[in-house]
Amino acid sequence: MKKIIFVTNTEGKVREAQDILGDGFQVELKKLDLDEIQTVDGKEVIKNKAEEAYKSLGYAILVEDTSLYFNAWKGLLGALVRWFLDTVGCEGICKMMRAETNRTAYSESAIAYYDGKNLKIVSGKIDGSIPDEPRGDKGFGWDSVFVPNGNDKTFGELEMSEKNAISSRKIALEKLRNYLSTI
Repeated sequence: MKKIIFVTNTEGKVREAQDILGDGFQVELKKLDLDEIQTVDGKEVIKNKAEEAYKSLGYAILVEDTSLYFNAWKGLLGALVRWFLDTVGCEGICKMMRAETNRTAYSESAIAYYDGKNLKIVSGKIDGSIPDEPRGDKGFGWDSVFVPNGNDKTFGELEMSEKNAISSRKIALEKLRNYLSTI
């Protein structure tokens, strides 16, 4: 069994990673406050987080960042979605989008595995839209304000198994699983 140390403060991400990676992997949580550079580009954020986490801990780690991009806003919120959640919450995000006719969005998860020598960054992307109001209390973060294409429910309304079957994090974690099986 391959042990993976997932550096995050979000236990839900660890549960999802364990569920998606499945047998053969043991995902363990390591809470560590990491500086987050200010950019909408999730891949830049994750590269910086991976290097900082490894420097702080000194062993192989996994870090992840899932960004939410609004097409009408030319890529905002992006990796800055966390700051929008902290300041205006899901209700405020929907309220800010109220005047927009283009409510399409996409979720992109960037995941980095770094062992001090090899930095592997993988990503997954899915398209969707932003509802008029937050819906659902399942999940975490901005799950209640993203409706993946092909669904009429937000991630916050889906069961974990339903979300994990289609999420951008699933796509990225499957790529990571393929990479980890080669090292």
